[in-house]
Amino acid sequence: MIRLATDVGGTFTDLVGYDERNGRLFTAKSLTTTEDQSKGVLDAISACEATDGLATRDVTFFAHGGTTVINAITERKGVRTALVTTAGFRDVLEIGRGNRPDLYNLQFKSPEPFVPRHLRFEVRERMDARGNVVLPFEEADLASIIAACKAEQIEAVAILFLHSYANPLHEEMCARLLVAALPEATVCASHAVSRQWREYERSNTVVLNAYVQPIIQRYFERLERALMARDLTCPYYAMQSNGGISTFDQATARPLTLVESGPAGGVAGAACIGRLLGESEVLHLDVGGTTAKCSLIHEGRPTLNVDYKLEHTRITPGHPVQVPVVDIVEIGSGGGSIAHLDKQGRLRVGPESAGSSPGPACYNRGGTRPTLTDALVVIGIFDPQSFAGGTMRLDVPKASEAIASVAGPLAMSVEDAALAIIEIAHASMINALKLVTVQRGHDPRDSIFIISGGAGPALASRLGRDLAVKATIVPPHSGIFSAWGMLAAEPRADFRSTWFAPLSHEALAALAERFSGLEREATTYFAKDEDAPIRFLYQVEARYRGQEHGVFVGFSVDDTVESFSERLHAAHERAYAFRLTTTPVEITTIHLEAVLEGPVITLSVQSPAGRSLEAALKGERRVYFGRDSGWLPCPVYDRLALPIEQDIPGPLLVEEATTTSLVQPDQVLNLTANGIMVIREAGRGGR
Repeated sequence: MIRLATDVGGTFTDLVGYDERNGRLFTAKSLTTTEDQSKGVLDAISACEATDGLATRDVTFFAHGGTTVINAITERKGVRTALVTTAGFRDVLEIGRGNRPDLYNLQFKSPEPFVPRHLRFEVRERMDARGNVVLPFEEADLASIIAACKAEQIEAVAILFLHSYANPLHEEMCARLLVAALPEATVCASHAVSRQWREYERSNTVVLNAYVQPIIQRYFERLERALMARDLTCPYYAMQSNGGISTFDQATARPLTLVESGPAGGVAGAACIGRLLGESEVLHLDVGGTTAKCSLIHEGRPTLNVDYKLEHTRITPGHPVQVPVVDIVEIGSGGGSIAHLDKQGRLRVGPESAGSSPGPACYNRGGTRPTLTDALVVIGIFDPQSFAGGTMRLDVPKASEAIASVAGPLAMSVEDAALAIIEIAHASMINALKLVTVQRGHDPRDSIFIISGGAGPALASRLGRDLAVKATIVPPHSGIFSAWGMLAAEPRADFRSTWFAPLSHEALAALAERFSGLEREATTYFAKDEDAPIRFLYQVEARYRGQEHGVFVGFSVDDTVESFSERLHAAHERAYAFRLTTTPVEITTIHLEAVLEGPVITLSVQSPAGRSLEAALKGERRVYFGRDSGWLPCPVYDRLALPIEQDIPGPLLVEEATTTSLVQPDQVLNLTANGIMVIREAGRGGR
């Protein structure tokens, strides 16, 4: 009865297993194999078999998250895709929106569509916004389209008809005909992926879903065959971007739901740790090998991004998609992020990463450019002998040599240059953390701060201090926390549909009926009966009349116009700093979140026997804290032997198999009974 999860990152592939019979945990790490990510998964399983005695025949649950979908999109390595759309709307995908994030850039260019114009085809048909047929679907228009798709060797076809969210009849007819005529291609209709309005966003969504569908289908088939060959024949699940899991088959039908698959696992894990600590407001940061990702858990639930855009930056509009994605801000500051001097001679960190090959210079795998990991080695935080549980020996001279390449031009010592690299990465992370808190109307001082990832705990205490959070938390197995979080996730599905109505008592009654219909859809989706333990959350997007966009608020069958309006006013004021209490309200979208309750990983209470500071002490290491403090001696402790519920003053280092944590001077560390490390400022009581 072992539950197993694997997370494929940019540098490492992580594995966590949990034996439900005795609470035993299995962990492993392997380098990510970018040419075929399934090989890295199998390497991690082999490593766990060799070191921890994992028996794959005892695995009853397998969850997997990774970067297959996001890599295919960002690297533009999806399949050759065509788009079939309503006559007159062929160029919606290219026209996009009129908003320009970089307003004064006269050289601005919109991103290239994923489907070139000669592969975007039109058919005569038309629905109005209420779903009424204006022009019947002309089947004859498909003949030339089918011929062109065959000639162009199209592997995927996306279908997007105007207002199909209100009535998908024409899309269903078109899909049936294309499936019959193009058996070698996958066919994806927009209503099967999104039932929301806004044609440009729906166009992007269905095109990107079709673009990666054959990729993820082949990947899952290859992974399934490999797992079965290793006697791992249990049900397979994929980590979704909404913080839940789905079966491989469900994920293959809507692969775009996997776009932030790996990071969402960490968010699910952070929500679990928050519940164990009795905290509903959680700020989470995961510092991996390539990027750092942060998110906010509000009222015990991961915050969803209702306006998610792929590849969106300060100067590029990105590609909006209509799938539920945990609100994650991602920056190019990970352990493998390369430090360099720009044209003006200023020190920069990222976004380019050394990845797993060649990796940071200290890995001694051919990398020569300085990275954040090299900087952490040079100032003494990482032990070159015990890194990654002793499976890798770090080369300190090579790390110093790499740092010297930027220290020389800056006229700095190697250790000061290393600290400067860390400070720049630190500043980038603080900015990202404020994006998901302050700029979303939340105060980080109300939250606990959970940090994970291989490099995260080394930076945690400074980040938490600068944000003035309630406490900084380093969870167990923080270096492989996204994989751990996948075992804390439950099967989940989100059902969103556009529905326009002015707010009234009649509209609220109609909403209750519509949610009942979505509940039946959810029960069918999970292939369960009506008595299945499914947890529902009801949300409605509403706006003030005359506005373009709205805000989501909770819904209850007991709602009145007054109670619903008050929640809308409060949510709008938190998001935009004002409320319009006399302006009429309009409903635009309904959202049902359905979670199938089931067993998840937990943290057991640990025995204090054999635990003490003396037993945990491994030695001492000098760490560089800057010119003012210089090199300070820090005791080094083994996390597995730390005493429970005892305040330990910093500065100090705590080592574990997957990461190293640094506690600053004037801070104290306390280990809870279930193995969670809590760092707080000295003199501040409670957790």
